[in-house]
Amino acid sequence: MSEAFIHPLADVGDSAVGASTRVWQYAVIVGGARVGADCNICAHTFIEGGAVIGDRVTLKSGVFVWDGITLEDDVFVGPNATFTNDPFPRSRVAVDYPATLVKRGASIGAGAVILPGLTIGEGAMIGAGAVVTKDVPAGEVWAGNPARMIGKVPD
Repeated sequence: MSEAFIHPLADVGDSAVGASTRVWQYAVIVGGARVGADCNICAHTFIEGGAVIGDRVTLKSGVFVWDGITLEDDVFVGPNATFTNDPFPRSRVAVDYPATLVKRGASIGAGAVILPGLTIGEGAMIGAGAVVTKDVPAGEVWAGNPARMIGKVPD
């Protein structure tokens, strides 16, 4: 494996970034975040210090991964998908963020919104623009607002 590539216009704090990971321009990875090996962190992304990113994860442009969010190995997050981490947001109020978990091999479509404290199951697919308000079981395809199961991931 080779060293991580960090574009000179990216801002990577004191974070663990795995071998062969590519971090593109204007990406920000706050100190304390963990980013696995062989990931593709596209331009204009943000990873907060308490976030955990597994191996071979792709974050497309416009994705922000906040404290309390874990993306396991082989997760794909499409452009401008939105994770939230505070169920009752208020300015300057400390919160214990509920854990959000996206399990191995799940895919989240462009512009989807994932509410806090949810689990997206292994291999699940979330359609573009979906608003996910409850846990998604493994291998299911969810879409809509609010998101609901529309099928199973093909074998």
